[in-house]
This record gives sequence, C-alpha cells and structure tokens, in this order.
Amino acid sequence: MRVLLIGGGCRGLALAENLVADGHAVRAVTRDECHRAAIEEVGAECWIGDPDVVGTLRYALENVTILVWALATAAGSAEQVAALHGPRLQMMLSKTIDTTVRGVVYEATGTVNAATLQSAVAELQRSCELNRIPCAIVDADPAERDAWVVAARTAIDTLLAI
Repeated sequence: MRVLLIGGGCRGLALAENLVADGHAVRAVTRDECHRAAIEEVGAECWIGDPDVVGTLRYALENVTILVWALATAAGSAEQVAALHGPRLQMMLSKTIDTTVRGVVYEATGTVNAATLQSAVAELQRSCELNRIPCAIVDADPAERDAWVVAARTAIDTLLAI
C-alpha cells in the first residue's frame, strides 16, 4: 500500500516511519527541498509540492492507496489556512476520482480554527460519499505525537479493511 502524506510535520514523519517499518510505501509532500533528507531518512519518498497549488500534487497521487490530509496545524493568514481546508481540499478530492485512491484520512484537530475544520469535515464526508471513496477522521491532539500516530495509523488500517 502507498500513502500520500500531505502535512503533519514531525508527527507525519513519525507516521511515515511507522508505515515504512511495516513494509508500506509512503510519499511525503514538502514545499521545501531542505526537508528531503529528513523524509528520506525515515524511508519515505519525498515529493516537492504545495497544497496551496494542488496542481503540484496531481501526479503525486500516482499509485496511491490512501491520501492523508494532515494540515490542521497549518500556519499562515486566516485566509490561506481556510483555503487549505476549503477550496484546496475540495480540489484535491476531485483529483482522486478515477485514481487508485481507496480512502482519505483527514486531520480534524489542531491549531486551525475549529469552525474551519468542522466545515472541512462536512465537505470531506459529502465529497467522499458522492464519489464512493471512504474517509476517516483523525481527532487526536497533534501535540501528543505518539497518540496522533496511533490514531492516524488506526484510521489508515480501518480504511484498508473496507
């Protein structure tokens, strides 16, 4: 199974390492080349892309089974962050149609405004139901890295069992 991990920072790296240790392939997205070494060190494939520019992620979906959108601690202006959980998420979900993606994991707890995250969850569920792509929500506190990794891994494993 291949996971496309968008966001997550250090906890995302811990999730990638956990998945790789179990023999799964992980493609981790970063905006900045300087993060390549850390991503590759845990055994994941580095993909340079930007969730603000969904077109840079389109080909990252190749041969992906599970998409993880872990941007609940994204920084930036309120408008930029809201866009990541609104139009950018919607656009990315539209790109999963007619791909190998069999499930979407969404991080719904973090430093981003709770109303923004709740709205994104509703849109995610609507879009996934419409396109018959299962989704799972990670509500674990991202500040508790180990608990977050367990919750994210559980969400991934649940989707794979469907």
